[in-house]
Amino acid sequence: MRREERRVQLNGFCLEVSLLFRTMVESDLDRVLTCLSEPSVDTTTRERFVDFLRDGSYRHEWTWLALEGDTLAGLAVWWGFPDGERPLALDRLWAAVPDPVPLWAELIRKVPPPAEYHIFTQPERRHDPAITIRLAAAAEAGLTTVTERPRYEWTSASPLPARSERLTFTPADDEAFVDIFEQISVGSLDVATREGVARVGARAHAVEDVAGYRSMPGPRERWRLAHDKTGALVGCALPSANAGGPVVGYLGVVPAQRGHGYSDDLLAEITHLLAEDGAATIRADTDSTNTPMAAAFERLGYHQFALRVVAS
Repeated sequence: MRREERRVQLNGFCLEVSLLFRTMVESDLDRVLTCLSEPSVDTTTRERFVDFLRDGSYRHEWTWLALEGDTLAGLAVWWGFPDGERPLALDRLWAAVPDPVPLWAELIRKVPPPAEYHIFTQPERRHDPAITIRLAAAAEAGLTTVTERPRYEWTSASPLPARSERLTFTPADDEAFVDIFEQISVGSLDVATREGVARVGARAHAVEDVAGYRSMPGPRERWRLAHDKTGALVGCALPSANAGGPVVGYLGVVPAQRGHGYSDDLLAEITHLLAEDGAATIRADTDSTNTPMAAAFERLGYHQFALRVVAS
């Protein structure tokens, strides 16, 4: 723990306040839960916090507090995989000051990159002031790239899409998926992929991605490589799951095979595999700039139900 002098802008005046920034300890739980009881555009509720604290998705050392004396002035709750070594995404911001942007920015800076802030909302609420002020804090902390990701879902009320007749799907080991992730990253329309490649290089980012998908609770044995009738590698399809249930984990087509509509084949295979395992609802999202993928979701019976806004 360390005490730092910070100038915090309050109601247009610059006041000198002494704030202590530190991670949570067990004795903080009650007051953290009190803060999380307040309505918010963020996802973390007191019930979710208790559940995720138990399974390791939230941790004391990933929950940052700002204190003025004994008074809690601000809070940042970060999420990561239960078996992960570091937090990956910001789930909740809270503050008890009139202008929270500088305070929140300081809290966000406590977690080094790569890190993201995910806000789940409806398209018509994209410019809600509560979202705008949080994105301003994220930008001040260095998370300046904002990506909108329409969220889609398929339900068992819709027919299953036709399964591919031109591709063969086979399991493979992790190294094979690292190889194809690296290939797919070339020319990718996915913002996170481009950022990851720029940060650590295509191979290292592929290794990170495969490890991340392995950490998800989805069925690893269902991952598939896809080949055409000549035996040429086309892409990969990864059915998966998160805390909310079954999801389209990942799909991609290698550069040499793009332009033939293979995203439909891959998405259909993922949908069938998850449905065979009992999924009644399957969710997914894609960057708003990735129009080919959005079109594939719509063709195969997925409909948009929400919007994810990501600052990175």
